[in-house]
Amino acid sequence: MRAILLVLVLTVLSVCKAATPKLRFAWKEVDYVWGSPDQRENAINDKQFIPAHNLPLGLDRWKNKLFITVPRWKNGVASSLNYVDVDGPQNQPLKPYPSLEDNLVADTATALPSNNSIISVFRIFIDPCDRLWVMDSGLADILGSPNQIAGPSLVIFDLNTDQVIHRYFFKVEDMKEDSFFANVIVDVDKDTCDNAFAYVPDLGAYGVVVYSLKQDDSWRVSHHYFHFEPLAGSYKVGGVEFHWTDGVFGLALTEPRENGYRTMFFHALSSTKEFCVSTELLRNYTHIDKKEAFNDFKLLGDRGENTQASSSVYDQTNHVLFYTQVNRDGVGCWNSNKPYTPENNPLLFSDPELYEFPNDVKIDNEGSLWIISDKMPRFIFKSLDPNEVNYRIFSINATDAIAGTACQ
Repeated sequence: MRAILLVLVLTVLSVCKAATPKLRFAWKEVDYVWGSPDQRENAINDKQFIPAHNLPLGLDRWKNKLFITVPRWKNGVASSLNYVDVDGPQNQPLKPYPSLEDNLVADTATALPSNNSIISVFRIFIDPCDRLWVMDSGLADILGSPNQIAGPSLVIFDLNTDQVIHRYFFKVEDMKEDSFFANVIVDVDKDTCDNAFAYVPDLGAYGVVVYSLKQDDSWRVSHHYFHFEPLAGSYKVGGVEFHWTDGVFGLALTEPRENGYRTMFFHALSSTKEFCVSTELLRNYTHIDKKEAFNDFKLLGDRGENTQASSSVYDQTNHVLFYTQVNRDGVGCWNSNKPYTPENNPLLFSDPELYEFPNDVKIDNEGSLWIISDKMPRFIFKSLDPNEVNYRIFSINATDAIAGTACQ
């Protein structure tokens, strides 16, 4: 009997010691670093800055900078591309990148003020060559009076100099009537920086645009697996019920395989299924037989009910795919060495207060998993209470996060 009690006590202790993400940043409302108090006041008076309309959504880390995006869902977003100091205060103001002037563009503008200007960014990607890739949708006041200030473009920054290396505008043939580009991942090795490929999902018109830096050219890839799942378009988060038809959105790349190409995992936002395809097909799509290539896209499996995921990221050290669980207020994972089943897709962290609508996940070069949650459904369909914490960013060592789970 004593032995049984001892086992029970040890089990309880081990559960209590389970690793949980550390809260790194938290805001009730976000603010920015301004040139002066007068500049902030003028921006508020001119409705260029409406604090309640600024929702942090995407993130990625480079050295002591944690980049944070604030899309122009509504009018009055002062800066869409920003960063905070990793070792700074939890509620520090966002620092516009590369400058406030490059971000503070009027919602009614009809053209980019300069090549450095940033309009509206959802997701970003930092590559091994110290470059920041920014998917700028070019669309302001999305939920109000949508204004396409400029066409969708990829903006590439040199993080060592904070200068724009290149800006590439998507071609007409890359886009469809309902196209919406909100994510980007980059396929590159630090020894071949010039030969980078960016993969950009089109969640509105169900495709993926591939961009080659060396060729400075892009092409569109189509497939049935990029579409949303009709039975997975219903959500209930934060007491808000809503329906989305978002297609392919979450993309993640493995380490290079023996042939030098990677596997790209992908899924639609409104779906519970995961798919994969070789980047060899994506890179050479314009030269291959499309009918034969159709079967090279593979279904991995189904995560289970209510497992819709927005962002995903692949941990090359542990061979684990992490992904947000927007309908379950948490983060899930899957070990790529195991079958893709609900049992092998455990929910790691779940708390409706802390992780209400986890929107993005990234892994930095130190092996830390970063998570941002932002109550986006309430922000879009209702309103947020400025007296409570609405936006949180957490981090945890990726190896510690999966310890003792099916993903280990």
